[in-house]
Amino acid sequence: MTVPTGRRERKKAATRQKIADTALRLFLERGYDEVGIRDVAAEADVAVTTLFSHFASKEALVFEQDANFEERLTRAVTGREPQEPLLTSLRHEMRAMVRHCAADSAAPIWRMIDEAPALREYEELMKLRHAASLATAIAGDLGLAQPTTACRTIARFVIDAHSLARTAPDPDAAVDEIFRMIEAAWDVGM
Repeated sequence: MTVPTGRRERKKAATRQKIADTALRLFLERGYDEVGIRDVAAEADVAVTTLFSHFASKEALVFEQDANFEERLTRAVTGREPQEPLLTSLRHEMRAMVRHCAADSAAPIWRMIDEAPALREYEELMKLRHAASLATAIAGDLGLAQPTTACRTIARFVIDAHSLARTAPDPDAAVDEIFRMIEAAWDVGM
C-alpha cells in the first residue's frame, strides 16, 4: 500500500491503524464475540461513525490488511519485471505473505479467526474477492478482455495456497510444493 504523503492522509492512516490495533487488542483480550463496535470506538477514542468511515464491518477490523494483500497479489502480476515469469512473481509474493501470517505472533489471531464463524465467513468472501481480482490481472497480462476459466482456476489455486501453506509445518516448502502443482496446471491450461 502506498504511504500517505500529506498531513491529512497521514492523520487518517494513523487513526485507521489506531482503531485496528485497538480492536485486535480487545478481541484477543476479551474474545471476538464479546467486544462490540462501540467498545472499540470508545477504547480508540473515536466516534462510531469515524470507525465506520475506516472499516465497513466488525470483521474488517480483524482483516485490516485485506486491501493491502489484494493489491500485493495483483501487483505481483501487473508490476513485475517484463522478463519475470508470472507464476514466479506470484510464488515470491505468496511466500512473503505466508511468512507474515505464519509468524508465531500471528497464531493467536488465526486461532481467533478459526473460532469465530463470522470471521471464517468473512475470510472466505475475502478470498473469493482476491481470487477474482487476481484472475482479472492474469487475464489482462495475457491480453484477454475477460478472465477465462483457466485464469479463474489458477487464481483460486494461488489464493488457496495461502491457507494451506500458512498451516504447514514448513510454510516455505509448502508454498514451493503448491506452486509446482500450480505451474503444472498452468502448463496444461494455458
